Amino acid sequence: MTYCVGLLLDAGIVLLSDTRTNAGLDNIAVYRKMFLFEKPDDRVVAILTAGSLSITQTVLARLNEAIELDDDEVPSLMNCDTMLEVAELVGKTLSDVTVDVRSKMERMSQKASASMLVAGQRKGGVIRLFLIYPEGNFIEASNDTPYLQIGEHKYGKPILDRVVQSNTSLSDAKKAVLLSMDSTLRSNLSVGMPLDMAVIETDALKVSEKRRIEPDDDHFRAMSAAWSDALRRSFEDIEV
Repeated sequence: MTYCVGLLLDAGIVLLSDTRTNAGLDNIAVYRKMFLFEKPDDRVVAILTAGSLSITQTVLARLNEAIELDDDEVPSLMNCDTMLEVAELVGKTLSDVTVDVRSKMERMSQKASASMLVAGQRKGGVIRLFLIYPEGNFIEASNDTPYLQIGEHKYGKPILDRVVQSNTSLSDAKKAVLLSMDSTLRSNLSVGMPLDMAVIETDALKVSEKRRIEPDDDHFRAMSAAWSDALRRSFEDIEV
């Protein structure tokens, strides 16, 4: 299982993903689920993945292969004119791979699917955040719904609903996604550390901040403990 979240704010985008994959109680491993692509002063693209590892790795392999070809006749993350075209390219690739993998899995009565978050900005365009479904269609974050989640999202959703707005600062947004992840980690053992966090500031056209948070990270532990203490105090103060 996975939990990935992206916030679309006036000041930029904040992204967070876990790294745990689970193919059974005795087969747990760490795999990166956040992938960043940059062309200085031209574009920045981030992709977060959830679901079947065979599908997501194949999608990323095909996208990377297109970049390496460096052929304007072959659509790639680095030559799409807009972020909408990027989302369409990722959606088509995900759909094609899903069909290929599912046809093989169904022969063995197994199923596989994946979804992705795509975020970034192209020079001259606005910063955007999309959720790509297995079928290749997608939805986009907006001022009314300034965040998107994939994977095990229900435990981390309440805090986002209560505190995140389009004018939320990047500092508060980082706090929100980390506490959202902390709630998920406590409630679902199939989501696990280390965590990958990235920040893309509006019009920066680059990854402004990138951080790997390990299980022994003192700052994350302190934040988790402080959140637990704050919830307990608030609970005790409420009268019924």
